[in-house]
Amino acid sequence: MTESDLENLRHTLAHLLAAATLELYPKAKLTLGPAIENGFYYDVDFGDDVVSEAVLPKLEKRMKKILPTWKNFSSQEVSPEEAREIYPENQYKLELIQGIIDRGEKITLYTCGNFTDLCRGGHLQSPSKEIIQEAFKLTHLAGAYWRGEEKNPMLTRIYGLAFETKEKLEKHLSMLEEAKKRDHRKLGKELDLFVFSELVGSGLPLFTPKGTIIREALENYTQELRKNAGFEYVWIPHIAKDDLYKTSGHWDKFEDDIFHVRSKKTDTGFVIKPMNCPHHTQLFAAKAHSYKDLPVRYAGTTTIYRDENTGQLQGLTRVRSITQDDSHVFCRKDQIKEEVRLSQKIITELYETLGITLKIRLSTHDSEKMEKYLGEESLWNWAEETLKELVLEDGREYAIGVGEAAFYGPKIDYIGIDSLGREWQLATIQLDFNQPQRFGLTYVNEKGEKESLFMIHLAAFGSVERFMAILIEHFAGTFPLWLCPVQMRIVAVSQKFQEYGTEIFKALKEAGLRAELSLADETLGKRVRAAQQEKIPYVLVVGEKELTEKSVAVRTLSGEDLGAFSLADFIKKATEEVASKKI
Repeated sequence: MTESDLENLRHTLAHLLAAATLELYPKAKLTLGPAIENGFYYDVDFGDDVVSEAVLPKLEKRMKKILPTWKNFSSQEVSPEEAREIYPENQYKLELIQGIIDRGEKITLYTCGNFTDLCRGGHLQSPSKEIIQEAFKLTHLAGAYWRGEEKNPMLTRIYGLAFETKEKLEKHLSMLEEAKKRDHRKLGKELDLFVFSELVGSGLPLFTPKGTIIREALENYTQELRKNAGFEYVWIPHIAKDDLYKTSGHWDKFEDDIFHVRSKKTDTGFVIKPMNCPHHTQLFAAKAHSYKDLPVRYAGTTTIYRDENTGQLQGLTRVRSITQDDSHVFCRKDQIKEEVRLSQKIITELYETLGITLKIRLSTHDSEKMEKYLGEESLWNWAEETLKELVLEDGREYAIGVGEAAFYGPKIDYIGIDSLGREWQLATIQLDFNQPQRFGLTYVNEKGEKESLFMIHLAAFGSVERFMAILIEHFAGTFPLWLCPVQMRIVAVSQKFQEYGTEIFKALKEAGLRAELSLADETLGKRVRAAQQEKIPYVLVVGEKELTEKSVAVRTLSGEDLGAFSLADFIKKATEEVASKKI
């Protein structure tokens, strides 16, 4: 089954769900029901009826009862008046109909069995023959504002999964069960990594000492990679005049997503920065540059802020405070390829170290919607061809995401595949020919003439918060030694050997290792199990033999007994493992 066929299958099931919903709840008002990744959903206004997830088995049973009667789809084009007559009391469908009219599109209805819905199309032609009943499942309910706007009514969104075969559905359900165990919100609490506070606000995570150790280890690593590649670190403030973003073009595109700041001391409009790149343009603009100065590479790791809808916030994956490992290169046209290659090298090394496989998507503009983008289309075509050549040179397979470009330029997006096979949008390299022009950035060429330049955006993690969520789930909280907040715990067999344990603790700390000393006020077994529950890589047991031999008995998180090590040998082993960033 092709991707298109699979999407049609899922869209057909959304219709089937809507039909089953109306049979069980005749007064319900249907709204929209698209195909989505791995399944489908339908948003429903149930009015005064109260529904819970207990209704899902009933709906699913009714879907399977209806399915054999769905022999084929038929469609008809109707006039606005005819369409309105079908939905006289459904304000949602009436709004959709008016939108279709405003866009000058045809109004089409699709019918299968006894059910008709307002729809653009995209279904299986013979649902009863093509849909396997054991290959779809309704999973859960969620609240969803109509059209995603908080001012609109809250609807009930009914989610379902759908695949070509029963086996693929079962495999996906198994993955979801494993994902629940790895949920970063659950593990973050258990491992004491981050918290949220009602007083601080939704979408604004606070990182504990242990969580901050992981953050700093990641940030330090990307800082090291970028410094080795010739990037210079800079610092920028967290607020700016709104004029900065009006000039960059972000204001027109994202004004509603920007936090506005009011001052009692001045009438100047300020915002909390939603992006870092405009600030970096001003660092470059602060002095004149010749061709000999280029490329200029700026880097930083700093937090930006975006006014996300409360209902869309989710753990660390969707937050309002977003820390970016943001880098920008200002270069000549003939330096673009080499600078992009440099960014590609940084991204490759980072994700190879973390054991995350990458797929590539070349994100381009949509020529039919040029109003979404800045600049001339001829420049877009040239920039996209340039990035395409670099992607081909990289030798990896890639997809093209039409319409996925940033508003100021095309980009190479890196899609990470985690240990559960899930795909995540991670790193990005963007080629920007608009912001340098909008800010009037130039350099003096070999002829002594001013010439325009180009800007390359690099984000290796994208969002540190979101990346940490992905990493927690990827490793199931069992981090490699270099990322572990606590790398080892010393456990004395009894109080008699606590003093020797303290000597070991001090030696490990002096060697730069993150160690903890367990107090000998509980049984040895209980303390070892506690270390395993906290996912600490090494437990160092010390007793009579270890005190006599000045050694440590080493056990791993998995319970493997590595035997006795002299303290010096263990420190050498651990420091080498940390330095190698071994997974």
